[in-house]
Amino acid sequence: MPRAPWWRGARGEWYVVVQFALFALVAFGPRTLMGWPARAFPDACPVRAAGVALMAAGFFLMLAGILKIGANMTPLPRPAEGAPLVETGPFRIVRHPMYAGAILMAFGWALLSGGWLTFGYAAILLAFFDLKTRREEKWLGEKFSGYAAYRKRVRKLIPFIY
Repeated sequence: MPRAPWWRGARGEWYVVVQFALFALVAFGPRTLMGWPARAFPDACPVRAAGVALMAAGFFLMLAGILKIGANMTPLPRPAEGAPLVETGPFRIVRHPMYAGAILMAFGWALLSGGWLTFGYAAILLAFFDLKTRREEKWLGEKFSGYAAYRKRVRKLIPFIY
């Protein structure tokens, strides 16, 4: 049976398109609106340090997730054919470490860039990943009999919190 064209979204392709558009918005979008204060946060050492710490934590969480999942990595929400359910490494503390890492990096960048809008974009990215994971987890639950128990044990997007 031939695969449907990617634009039909049978494997969640549109989620990936939106995801990359949101990444671009976080990285390159306007930081503030005309007439608004230039910075949402004070340009202080603790704020910059928190931004760097969040970005570093996010980067390493994302990298650890990518390395752990290996060749089964896909940006699509539908799991790759033949991929096992991974519950070790960073997947012990959060079910979606790559998304969690991207969220931490986005909020870290918002602190570093200081833009009001950048913080809002990071919040939109968090909401988007929450939506994307709902679809992804439905497919994971259909594929893996142990996924329901895993969901009960491990947080979804924010380690130890949510």
